[in-house]
Amino acid sequence: MTCNIELLEGIALFELLDAELRPVLAEVIDYRQLAPGEQLFQAGEPGESLFIVHSGQIELYIKDTAGQKIVLTVAGAGDLFGELSLLDSGPRTATAIALEESGLLELDRDDLLLLFQKNPDTALHLLAGMSKMTRKADELLRTRVSRNVNEEMAQHAPSSVLLRIADWLAWFSGSMPFLITHTIWFTLWITLNTIILPTPFDKFPFGLLTMIVSLEAIFLACFVLISQNRQAEKDKVRSDIEYEVNIKAELEVAHLHEKTDRMYENMLQRFARLEKMVSQATQTEKVP
Repeated sequence: MTCNIELLEGIALFELLDAELRPVLAEVIDYRQLAPGEQLFQAGEPGESLFIVHSGQIELYIKDTAGQKIVLTVAGAGDLFGELSLLDSGPRTATAIALEESGLLELDRDDLLLLFQKNPDTALHLLAGMSKMTRKADELLRTRVSRNVNEEMAQHAPSSVLLRIADWLAWFSGSMPFLITHTIWFTLWITLNTIILPTPFDKFPFGLLTMIVSLEAIFLACFVLISQNRQAEKDKVRSDIEYEVNIKAELEVAHLHEKTDRMYENMLQRFARLEKMVSQATQTEKVP
């Protein structure tokens, strides 16, 4: 449906328009409403228009070679998207879905030409929007070339003080300082209660020491199990990352094979042309 002139207010792309031009443009611009979870377009579909978010939020995402969802951006009020397919008449490069009830302004190629003819300065706003998307894409490429297991765990797994203490205790219980400390403690305890003190506080067979060590073993076992569970989650994330890396490596190798095959075919064609030229030149020399 057509949009009202009030919907054009507060949008950077239309701020420089004259009051006489806004009603004309409002008559040709379409207004679309999306329900939460409704898909606007999908990657690979033909695109003939760009969209400006009037209200709500639109998520733009793609899927990598491993089938994992990569969110490019979440367009909010005033943001535009879909301009690439409009400008180069190519397919959509991403999928757009509404995160909440949203209202969109839809401009096709004719609407955009009319806008640029009446006010060429609006093209700068369009270029600014494209630059913003390009910067976000560059940041995604920089950060998603290889994922860090610890960063993924920090984002998706809870990390409370108790869990960090459990990790530290699990590490300390398997270290040499832990062994040396307990060796010194047991030696002093036994020596005090058998040789030095005339009235020992923990007589042989050292029941108090046995109870303390038993309680310590119970708590240490719990902390070690907690730490092992967290380590198992890290190993799972690491396996997923290694799987993605292997798939990417396989695709790169396949791409290199294709390039090598094309180079081989081109070289054969060139050699065939050279051989034909040499043969023609030889026959020409033989002719008296």
